[in-house]
Amino acid sequence: MTASAHTRSVWAVVAAQPQDVALLARIQAGDDRALRIIYDLHADLVYGVARRVTRDEHLARDIVQDVFTYLWELPGRVDLLRGSLRAYLAVVAHRRAVDEVRRGERRKRTESSAAAEFVLIEAGPEDGVSEASAQDWRKRRLAAGMAQLPPEQRAALELAYYDGLTYTQVAKALGIPEGTAKSRLRLAMGRLRVVLGDEMRSAI
Repeated sequence: MTASAHTRSVWAVVAAQPQDVALLARIQAGDDRALRIIYDLHADLVYGVARRVTRDEHLARDIVQDVFTYLWELPGRVDLLRGSLRAYLAVVAHRRAVDEVRRGERRKRTESSAAAEFVLIEAGPEDGVSEASAQDWRKRRLAAGMAQLPPEQRAALELAYYDGLTYTQVAKALGIPEGTAKSRLRLAMGRLRVVLGDEMRSAI
């Protein structure tokens, strides 16, 4: 896009979405009243999107708070050249809701495997078992350990371990600074080593 075309696009946004431009500018200046206005205008939409995806009223409400907190902390992520603020919030809400559904499914799998893990924890893999069986034991042992982590550490580690995301990608997915993501992952790994003991150090 040429400089003149970009300028025309910017002016088109200002002309078509003057309220969005003004409110975002106020948020960037630290005006929390602007955030309340945006919340009043779009909270029902964000809740509706989250509720349809998660089918959970309480989780949908948490996502609403998360979306507007994300907007407050990172208003510069909004690109009005690509669409309205309302559309942006709907996209963020949908993404967060899908992430929560996936995280919940992983947590259920972890918790269900942890229920049968007590015998394995006490006995450990017996001599003479196949390598595949030993690997399966280690995976279930690791899942049981992850279930004991604080929620924010577990969420970061699940994204990195199960989804293969980098520090930067974990930070973006959770809407937190990259340094915070690194810290949570380091704490999670350290806690796992304490919980699981020497026999599982090679697995993590």
